[in-house]
Amino acid sequence: MSDKPAPTSTDAVHAGDTRAKAYDSVPTPVVQTSTFTFESSAAIVRFTNGEDAAEREEYGRYGNPTTRAVEKRLAQLEGTEDALLFASGMAAMSTTILAMVRAGQHVVYVRDGYRMTREFVEGTLARFGVTATLAPAGDLSAIDAAIRPETRLIVSESPTNPYLSCVDLAGLAQLAQNKRVKTLVDATFATPFNCRPASFGIDLVVHSVTKYIAGHNDVLAGVVCGRAGLVSIARDLRGVLGCVCDPHAASLVERGVKTLALRIAKHNANGLAVARFLEGHARVERVFYPGLTSHADHAIASAQMRGFGGVVSFVVRGGLEAASSVVDRLRIARIAPSFGGVESLVEQPAVMSFYAMSTEERAAIGIADGLVRFSCGIEEADDLVADLDRALA
Repeated sequence: MSDKPAPTSTDAVHAGDTRAKAYDSVPTPVVQTSTFTFESSAAIVRFTNGEDAAEREEYGRYGNPTTRAVEKRLAQLEGTEDALLFASGMAAMSTTILAMVRAGQHVVYVRDGYRMTREFVEGTLARFGVTATLAPAGDLSAIDAAIRPETRLIVSESPTNPYLSCVDLAGLAQLAQNKRVKTLVDATFATPFNCRPASFGIDLVVHSVTKYIAGHNDVLAGVVCGRAGLVSIARDLRGVLGCVCDPHAASLVERGVKTLALRIAKHNANGLAVARFLEGHARVERVFYPGLTSHADHAIASAQMRGFGGVVSFVVRGGLEAASSVVDRLRIARIAPSFGGVESLVEQPAVMSFYAMSTEERAAIGIADGLVRFSCGIEEADDLVADLDRALA
């Protein structure tokens, strides 16, 4: 566990906030404009080169007061110097990776991770002359072996999607520093309240803000947090690519952040209750949840996490059709591909995310036909367990 203090509910409400706002508003006002004006040519020079440069606004693609306010809040919660908000989690991930590498360089990526990030690393980067090597999640020896002289970046998740593997963050950071390689960790499953990778030495931390941080299944956003110098590289590229978060979406993110500590406490409690129930059920072959002692990375997770989140993955005995039957019988959880919202959601990866692959192709990348990913919302744990018990019966 990091010795740096964990964020609190007070931090969630007030971190990065300023008391003096336009029109004496309590929440940050939504500055709904694409273009900002200057009172004079001298003002342009002052904002460009002078003491006001940090607060300069010119065009909405480069920044917005509402967006910047949310960035300050998220940076403080993550414990980093700076943060940069994007239009989605994938925009944050892809832009940051592109900003960190160039043609002829190499990326190491963990095998157990979000499908679209893997597709970007393996497919899209190759079009720009960047090669990639996949390594088992959490296997520092394998990650070390995958590093080449031209390696620029190690990209990981912790916990991973969908098997919730946890990486020894301090060990990964030390390994990367020894090899003079940067690290980027997607901590969407953890949130700053369960784990802050930067406190263990990780260079850059990405979240799909769409999930737990915003928390209400009503907004798309992403963020990268880290040292100001590294984040500024991504900021410059964001201005070129145009994947900025719009101010209305940013205001919804700010609203969600204020209740994040309360919601995460409930997600953690529900996740553990559901995982324990599933582990004892005869129709369940295996449960993946880092809060269980049976999870391969339980010791690592316990050492660096304050809670284990609300996502529980499990394999239903009987394969594809058996798992589909369980998913279809659920009454509380809704079938959907996301997680982290106040409503419980459920998906069967073989049907949802990997439907185009055969059983053999899915098995080759570690996706079992009977795998189910259950995202606990903030409903009562007893109700979620009873619903699962009925569906499995």
